[in-house]
Order: sequence, then structure tokens, then C-alpha cells
Amino acid sequence: MARRYPVFFLLILVLAVPAFANHSWGGYHWARTSNPFTVKVGDNVTSQWDGILNTTISDWSSSTVLNLTKVAGQAAGRCKGTTGRDEVCNGSYGQTGWLGVASISITGGTHITLGTVKLNDTYFASPTYNTTAWRNLVSCQEVGHTLGLDHQDTNFNNANLGTCMDYTNDPSTNQHPNKHDYDELLTIYSHLDSFTTISALLPGGTTALSLPTLSGDDMDEPWRWGSPVAWDGEGRANVFVLDRGDEQVVTRVVWTLKGEGSREHVDRMR
Repeated sequence: MARRYPVFFLLILVLAVPAFANHSWGGYHWARTSNPFTVKVGDNVTSQWDGILNTTISDWSSSTVLNLTKVAGQAAGRCKGTTGRDEVCNGSYGQTGWLGVASISITGGTHITLGTVKLNDTYFASPTYNTTAWRNLVSCQEVGHTLGLDHQDTNFNNANLGTCMDYTNDPSTNQHPNKHDYDELLTIYSHLDSFTTISALLPGGTTALSLPTLSGDDMDEPWRWGSPVAWDGEGRANVFVLDRGDEQVVTRVVWTLKGEGSREHVDRMR
């Protein structure tokens, strides 16, 4: 005889199981012809971030499909990218409302050609965010985006999932990747490409677009990042797309806890 369970019991059972859904970010990935592969990370950070960046690089290099290696930074201006690599920068970017920003340039719809990460010392110098936990969370999360990962959860009030790819009001247990992040990277990079974007030049000898792209423009404000296309669990725009035809720049942002990033806030800044 088939066993029957009350509907409310099934509902409780479903709600009790964490929703570890696929968290590839739009299918974005670095093109490469073999695995494992290495992404160079340009070190443009000051001394208070050196240990944090080392931790981030070590954490993501624990993946079996990719490695990160730290190299001398080449970022110009406020953190302009370099084709074929990540550039990680910190600076006093001002009262922008954001703690960190990750931008990737995309060709062919899904292939990452460069990544940049900005860490905003205007907020990290404040008592709220000037902690190892907050620094690890934001650095790990933003670099994770440049590898093609989305968030596992965008609700700040849910219980921590034990991963830096989880939005939270308390970063104490969300400072590093978890097994699901590494499993997702295996899925993202399970196929090979016929060309590579992890080199100084793209096929055809071209270089990638990057932010900032305008002379004298710091590109630090949401209205410079293009159109908002996604929102977090608080209703705040957290993904922007700047469409340049054959190539796009896609930006993800982690806001402070004070409400910046709402639709109204972004609309006022546009």
C-alpha cells in the first residue's frame, strides 16, 4: 500500500531542505582549451588588504578545475581591467553606497575576457565593516563573481549557508567558499572551448572592453554601469549590463546595510 503523508508535512519537509539551486551566473565563464586552468589576479591592493587577497586566492584555488595566481597589478585609474586576467583594487571610492563591485567584460554572449574587483575603503574604514569577516566576505564574493558564480541566496535575513556567495547581515560564518561553490565551478567548466580568453590578447589580436572606459570618468556610480537587470532579496538592484554590441560589461554590486541600491536610489542617480 502506498504511504500517504499530510500535505502540511510535505510542505514542512520541503521548507526544511536548503534550496541549493544552480548558481552559475548567466553561464559566464573563462574560455580555455584545457582544465585545470589558471587565472592571473592583479594585486592592486594596499597592505591592509594583502592578507585578505591571499586568503581569497587560496580559497578559490582549492577548486579542482581552476587556480588563481597573484601577479603584479596593472590596473590604471580607478581600477581599469586588463584583458585575460582579474584586477583587484581597493580605494576610497566615496559615499557610493557599495562595499564592493565586480565587473566582467563578456564576448560571444558568455565568455569572460577580463574581470575587475573594487573594494570601497570609505566604508571598510568604518567600525561596522572594518573587520576581517566583512573584508573576507566581500573579497571572496566579488572574485567568485569574476569566475562565473552567482549567489546561493540573496536574502540577507536567511540563516547563513556557510559560503561567501550568500548575502548576510552577519559575515562571521560566510567568509569562504563551500562545497557547493566548488561543485558549481566543476559544472560551469565541465566543457572546453576551442579558444582561450585567459591571455593578453583575444582571438584576432584584440583587447577587451573594461570599466572605466571614459577619460576622467571613475565609473563608480550605478548609472554608469548600464541598465539594472536583477535585484537582491531587499529589492535592490545588484546586476547591471552595459551593452556595447559585440561585447558587454556586466557588473555585480554588494551594497551597504543602509538601503542604498533600491530602485528609487538607482533611479535618482541615473
